[in-house]
Amino acid sequence: MKVALFVPCYVEQFYPQVAIATLQLLERAGCEVDYPADQTCCGQPVANAGHAAAGHGAVQNFVRCFAPYDYVVAPSGSCVAHVRDHYDTVEQTEAVRRVRARTLELCQFLTDVLGASDLGASFPHRVGLHHGCHGLRMLGLARPSEIQAPHFDHVRSLLARVAGLELVELDRPDECCGFGGTFAVTEEAVSVKMGLDRVADHLQHGAEFITSTDMSCLMHLDGLVRRQQLPLRVLHVAEILNSRAGR
Repeated sequence: MKVALFVPCYVEQFYPQVAIATLQLLERAGCEVDYPADQTCCGQPVANAGHAAAGHGAVQNFVRCFAPYDYVVAPSGSCVAHVRDHYDTVEQTEAVRRVRARTLELCQFLTDVLGASDLGASFPHRVGLHHGCHGLRMLGLARPSEIQAPHFDHVRSLLARVAGLELVELDRPDECCGFGGTFAVTEEAVSVKMGLDRVADHLQHGAEFITSTDMSCLMHLDGLVRRQQLPLRVLHVAEILNSRAGR
């Protein structure tokens, strides 16, 4: 199985440890992992700003880099959702269709493709799980609360097997954090209030850490936590699943 690692822009620039944890997890799971050096942005930011056509160069480069692989894995629900759901703005060649179908979020790949459950991780802390909207409602990483269907949660199932980790129950487990990319800029006050509500929910239930499949959501929440000097830390789910000695 030839697996390519796609590292989102903000992870590469600000949170390289998340990319390293993802790589180590995939290799420990038995994957042969490659990192195409010519990869760049998937094109999501410019498309979200309403200029999808301006991002076609990024789309074409993404397809060119990743078409040769069996799977493309990324530690980001939002980027993966963009590739899978919004690469319909370019000609649907065989390569485009293949890349769209074979690009998966990390937890999705671990559970659905590899059938992984216990990754041998240890993290003796109380953790609150924040589901990013893209991963939850576009990729189907868990059942949204508004859907009447049997419960499932790929991310929670992996975290539940981490030794010593206690998942806290939130009042509103799938509520948006308010980041939303450019939404946090154009609607700053609303974004901040939504973020503060999410932080308060975690604090109320005694969480020491907030985790998510999306570092963008965690970046937003971490900014609010730091500004208020609250007793909370954020960690990407890959870092927790890759943890051995706890923190």
